[in-house]
Amino acid sequence: MTVRNDYKTSGAYRVRKVVRLSLTHFFLALVSVTMVLPFIWMILSSFKTDGEMLAVPLKWLPTKWLWQNYVTTFEMAPWGLYFFNTLKITVLSIVLQVFVASTAAYALSRLEYKAKNVVFIIYLSTMMIPYQVTMIPTFSIIRDLGWIDSHLSLIIPGAFSVFAVFMLRQFFLSIPSELEDAAMIDGCGYPRIYFEIIMKNSKPAIMTLILFCFMGTWNDFLRPMLYLNKTELWTMSLGLSKFKGNYVSMWSNMMCGAVVTTIPVIVVFLFAQKYFIEGIVMSGIKG
Repeated sequence: MTVRNDYKTSGAYRVRKVVRLSLTHFFLALVSVTMVLPFIWMILSSFKTDGEMLAVPLKWLPTKWLWQNYVTTFEMAPWGLYFFNTLKITVLSIVLQVFVASTAAYALSRLEYKAKNVVFIIYLSTMMIPYQVTMIPTFSIIRDLGWIDSHLSLIIPGAFSVFAVFMLRQFFLSIPSELEDAAMIDGCGYPRIYFEIIMKNSKPAIMTLILFCFMGTWNDFLRPMLYLNKTELWTMSLGLSKFKGNYVSMWSNMMCGAVVTTIPVIVVFLFAQKYFIEGIVMSGIKG
């Protein structure tokens, strides 16, 4: 024990520790830069001409900064309407998904009844089914309900997420059962326990779910493309498709639209990253 303590206080150990930490931080910084480069290229490309953007070899900086690209982009598409449609769908999907997922997770984690684990396993197994398999049956159901060309086709299905139920269930299991026992002694029923005990002690998990739902719904392109035909109902992701034609694509304007579409996601993540990291660490989905 004395030899080990002496080694930890020696200069060689400190040097090895500094080298190891330096290499680790260098590797993490390198990975971070690699992940940020596409966003930097997107922003720089929004100020270029289409010729400069497609030039070989790659030109990072534009020869002339074309701020007019953003003016042209907003003139070519009603981005205010697209933003409102996307915000409406996203907010309603978040509210419904949090309510549905939290109530289901509460029933699967805190209530006792027969075959609870069997129900959870069957429910969880549906995560293994790709969306491409259920896409056509889902489209048929939505068509029969008359929700084609309606935001309901995106809001209602978006309220049900197996991953959201799984994540919240894992977090709810970490809440001490003594809190529920004390609440029952005070005369609280299950609804009040759900709101006062479970939900109020699950803010990190709820914020993490909100962030996941926000990013998934805000950036969704496939479902709006399937269900929305009327231009006035389009989302921002569909609005980007206006700049891509069969023969000619307006790449610079597409990059401008991509920058505008990405800004809300970055802002929301910057404000919610504390809860996001805490929710991932405290839930059962960490690697």
